[in-house]
Amino acid sequence: MNKYSASIGVWCLVALALVLVAEVQDAAAVNCSMLELSSCLGAVTGGGQPSPQCCRKLKEQKPCICGYLRNPSLRPYINSPNARKVAAACGETIPQC
Repeated sequence: MNKYSASIGVWCLVALALVLVAEVQDAAAVNCSMLELSSCLGAVTGGGQPSPQCCRKLKEQKPCICGYLRNPSLRPYINSPNARKVAAACGETIPQC
């Protein structure tokens, strides 16, 4: 194996590693959809305790919260006192964006 072949082999491994990392990141990407938080609706609108599913979804959707806050139609729900109570009960906070 000459120097040229070894160099090509190394670049192929680097390219493969980059492809694998990109696929893992895509799989871990969050689907930012308020529908994902539908299990929290009762707790937010009625002031009750959030379900375990609501807390899981809230934690999952946390990277999306600032986007929701920028939407004038969603902002009142996300910024509501009950939404903050739900977040706190789940051990989360609503970020200041």
